Amino acid sequence: MRTVDDLLDSGVAGRTVLLRADLNVPLGDGSDSGTITDDGRIRAALPTLQALQDAGARVVVTAHLGRPEGLPDPASSLAPVATRLGELLGAEVAAATDVVGDSARSTVRGLGDGDIAMLENVRFDPRETSKDQAERAALADELVELVGTDAAFVSDGFGVVHREQASVVDVAVRLPAHAGRLVRREVEALRTLTGDPDRPYVVVLGGSKVSDKLAVIESLLPRVDTLLIGGGMCFTFLAAQGHAVGSSLLERGMIETCKGLLEAPGGKIALPSDVVIASEFAADADTRTVPADDVPDGWTGLDIGPDTVQRFASSVTAAATTFWNGPMGVFEMSPFAAGTRGVAQAIADSTAFTVVGGGDSAAAVRALGIDESCFSHISTGGGASLEFLEGKPLPGLAVLGE
Repeated sequence: MRTVDDLLDSGVAGRTVLLRADLNVPLGDGSDSGTITDDGRIRAALPTLQALQDAGARVVVTAHLGRPEGLPDPASSLAPVATRLGELLGAEVAAATDVVGDSARSTVRGLGDGDIAMLENVRFDPRETSKDQAERAALADELVELVGTDAAFVSDGFGVVHREQASVVDVAVRLPAHAGRLVRREVEALRTLTGDPDRPYVVVLGGSKVSDKLAVIESLLPRVDTLLIGGGMCFTFLAAQGHAVGSSLLERGMIETCKGLLEAPGGKIALPSDVVIASEFAADADTRTVPADDVPDGWTGLDIGPDTVQRFASSVTAAATTFWNGPMGVFEMSPFAAGTRGVAQAIADSTAFTVVGGGDSAAAVRALGIDESCFSHISTGGGASLEFLEGKPLPGLAVLGE
């Protein structure tokens, strides 16, 4: 797999580089509409962008934001992202108002050595995500025409490498393609987990649904020493043990599957021993901490309890390798944030090789004020990192020769 550092070694001054980034950041609502609430993915893109900028490349960034369904949507414009990126780089980032139209062409023509421009949300063009290869190819051809056939392509959006999309895959077969520093770092970290990790190897999984994590559970269970399960998904496992879960999130269709997982050899799965329950799904609801096997009717489990936090923390403290994906509760509401905070802090304080699996987990680290530098690696791609661990082929990596 050729990397951006190979490209830099060959000299890029004055050369145009099309860079696919993952800048799908959360934006505020209402009066905060258009305000970036977590710029973690923008910061993750900086090492590659700064290296190209310093080397004198003319960088054209393509990225997406949200799910605009193939139509221009002001609420999903990348304009605020271009502004924030410029602030972090200390240089203006020219923002085109379309993907491959007149504005994009004018913006790219205006680039000088070391300049960076950003195209508008690539998902404003329906061909980006089309299932029709010919349609994706047509958009890829226009992107190549935009930057010139002597340009290079850098793939640095790890959060989209599991997508077969025009700006991820089809462009990479039309231009000399290189992995950016972020993609290379992600692959190296996840390879550690899928190779021969130091033991004990502990995986912490949370989030809402067992069905969302089933494939990674089945893939990891034979390879880990302990699998700790929290978040809303734990209640389906508790129900599989025959426990009452009140009004907690429950996937009835997954109960038998969970029974099978719990009966797997080795007894590796650990479930909460206590949970924080609420009278309703609200920050100001009445709350209690109860045994995990005794959630009353009408009450909803929204976090793991303090005894579980202590047990889970002990496991990750003793681990040599830890992978964490998914919050332990509804951390966005302060009464239900203690579980995620406690487990995350224990992972951060450990001496293990630690990987945070992107998505809500990465957002929780920043929202709860935990020092990001205490983790070995924080992934920018929740879905991509899970599919990597499942052993699925990722089109955006395969096209790079990975």
